[in-house]
Amino acid sequence: MHSGMRACTRAINSINAALTASFLAVLIFAATLHAQSAIIDSGARVELLANGFKFTEGPASDAAGNVYFTDQPNNRIHKWSVEGKLSTFLDLSGRSNGLTFDKGGNLWACADEKNELWRISPSGAHVVVIKEYDGKLLNGPNDIWIHPDGGIYFTDPFYKRDYWIHEGPRQTTQGVYYLDPKSGNLLRVADDLRKPNGIIGTPEGKILYIADIEAQKTYKYSVQPDGSLAEKKLFCEMGSDGMTIDSEGNVYLTGKGVTVFDPTGKQIEHISINAFSASNVCFGGSDRQTLFITANQNFFGLRMRVKGVGSQ
Repeated sequence: MHSGMRACTRAINSINAALTASFLAVLIFAATLHAQSAIIDSGARVELLANGFKFTEGPASDAAGNVYFTDQPNNRIHKWSVEGKLSTFLDLSGRSNGLTFDKGGNLWACADEKNELWRISPSGAHVVVIKEYDGKLLNGPNDIWIHPDGGIYFTDPFYKRDYWIHEGPRQTTQGVYYLDPKSGNLLRVADDLRKPNGIIGTPEGKILYIADIEAQKTYKYSVQPDGSLAEKKLFCEMGSDGMTIDSEGNVYLTGKGVTVFDPTGKQIEHISINAFSASNVCFGGSDRQTLFITANQNFFGLRMRVKGVGSQ
């Protein structure tokens, strides 16, 4: 009888152990499911696509999904095709920084060699559209976004460049500007930021996000019919160099990798990269479902679940 009880106890312990193992397996499986990103493709990893540059910036995709980005110290704009081939689109690019495409296929560039805003045709020919405000040079156009109606917003912080003759800022403030598509007038629409940098808007054009990189804050504005900005609200406690937005309204900020916030300002993802810092980001590829990241001497790609939208 005693030996029978011991056998029974061993059987019960064995069953309990099996149940515990099964329960732990379920927990681990559930945790794995929870850990899967809502925005990154299953199993995807950040991939180094190209390197050997001096400082990459300004990625922007054209209508076909080809991605253009700058190597500012080398004064070039490169193209990463949808087939995955790298080429030089433009030498002597005006030390271009931020880029974006308009609906006509023209590439707009923040060309801060001479503090200008350029429009570059598909053939590579450029026109200087803006070079001053209120009779003075701009500080140095940095990043740019085009509204669906054709209006152009760009940031104008001051970063001293070693190729400039002048030493200090030309404008009295580090502002954000709007180029009216109808009148051609250039308006300063924000002048209360310490150092505006990254900028991106929602695809319908109602909301504009502007990062104040020095204050380490990003703000959300309501875009008015005349292009002015209203209802400034704090979006998140993080600044950014470059920015983009996806099909679900999530906003991507750059710095120590890429940090993603949902439309309410809640952080939902952080993408680490093998580089000191990320400078800018955009969606591209034939289906706009690859996230492209510029970072120091590198150019990275990451396959996503979500897609990019609008002007990149």
